[in-house]
Amino acid sequence: MKLIILKDYKDVGTKAAELVSKDIIKNKNLVLGLATGETMIPFYRSLVSLINNKKVDASEIKTFNLDEYVVFDKKNKNGYYYFMNKHLFSKIRIPAENINFLNGNVKNLDLECRNYENSIKKNGGIDLQILGIGRDGHIGFNEPGSSSKSRTREVLLSRITRKDNSRFFDGKISKVPKKALTVGIGTIMKSKKIILLASGVSKAKIVHRFLHGSIDKNIPASFLKKHRNITVILDKEAASELD
Repeated sequence: MKLIILKDYKDVGTKAAELVSKDIIKNKNLVLGLATGETMIPFYRSLVSLINNKKVDASEIKTFNLDEYVVFDKKNKNGYYYFMNKHLFSKIRIPAENINFLNGNVKNLDLECRNYENSIKKNGGIDLQILGIGRDGHIGFNEPGSSSKSRTREVLLSRITRKDNSRFFDGKISKVPKKALTVGIGTIMKSKKIILLASGVSKAKIVHRFLHGSIDKNIPASFLKKHRNITVILDKEAASELD
């Protein structure tokens, strides 16, 4: 594992964008796993800048996002497709058919998850997966207790996750969906390379447990320590409880 500690969340985003850009330059057909959340905003801003300054051609990459709320589709303004389109997809030249996203508003969610898993496999797996980390240690929407072998599936969201995400729903936890679709830990672990980003003092405790604690299913991110090619990028606040 490689650990990088930088000044603030903007620097975290800039560094991550630089690393991703290098991989796109090396492999124009890169299969890129993407995440959402506030920590990702400066990352996408920097990545868009690099691409639009013609330093990086991302027109042939393929993307797979980690998750989406159940009952949400591409048009929902609180959904993750809307977030990704706002911060990345609408700002770069990438064919719509290269963007892969879970649809939480279909009748057969199990089939949706199986098809998504199969699509990842058909594309050779994820070359580079971007991750954030929740206050309870979740990655994607793989909540505490998730199996290390889990695949793309429907999950029940923890109260901590829903409370944290309520800031995007007028501060009302009652408006946050109770279920979501997520790529599983087993699928994430098959990624050839992983970059995990964390920023802010609210992540300091879980970052310490993730990096210094034992591998524990109650801290899903801890499984990542078994991965042979992972880079963790933190700002000083997120790293404030590290030794």
